[in-house]
Amino acid sequence: MDVRGAVAVVTGASSGIGAATALRLHEAGARLVLHGRDGDRLNALAERTGGVAVRADFAEPGAAEAVAGEIAGRAGRVDVLVNNAGMGWAGPVTEMTAADARRLLTVNLAAPVELTRALLPALLERPRAAVVFVTSIAGRAGVAGESVYSASKAGLDVFAESLRLELVGTGVHVGVVVPGVVDTEFFARRGRPYQRRSPRPVPAGAVAEAVWKAVVAERAEQYVPRWLRVPIAVRGTMPAVYRALSARFGGSG
Repeated sequence: MDVRGAVAVVTGASSGIGAATALRLHEAGARLVLHGRDGDRLNALAERTGGVAVRADFAEPGAAEAVAGEIAGRAGRVDVLVNNAGMGWAGPVTEMTAADARRLLTVNLAAPVELTRALLPALLERPRAAVVFVTSIAGRAGVAGESVYSASKAGLDVFAESLRLELVGTGVHVGVVVPGVVDTEFFARRGRPYQRRSPRPVPAGAVAEAVWKAVVAERAEQYVPRWLRVPIAVRGTMPAVYRALSARFGGSG
């Protein structure tokens, strides 16, 4: 897919992976529609890239549907949708309030599902289009202290795979990017900084590059960094060994 002149929607573009992805797509010649919660950062990025800023908090009722309507009204068409917006929460599940869990599941799972559902008719009208989901290694491996977050990303992963099968024979490609630890503000915002010595965080730009490749090369799945596919392969083929190693070396970051 050639993204030059394509209309690309990037959610969670205020900072981190979303901002890096927006800049990568802008560099490739895409026209941007940028969603985020931080209005100042979003407007600055829109000014830098010539994009359209759509400020909204996906945790609010009806926000995803409203964003879809605003995108349709202001952009006219959609060629690329990057579902990146998300949030974290760290700690024992017993310390998580019902409101915390509901907010996390809404932002990480319900909102991207709703936004994709609402924009899919517009994507299907294009000769070539792409939907990319930024998930997490936590959704494939599970992480102690991040059970609800992991569940939300696992749900998004399965939604993406099911959607890919549903869209076989259409012009819409579905890709998934699975990052590990990324050097962004995510860990500070989740309430617990990243404290492990390894693995070392990768730059947000590395994930943005994988998103770009998911679009232009129509790649179905990419891990960032690539070695993360190894423990997932072990989990699938030797689950008992994987769980033993996870119990010894795993845990929250």
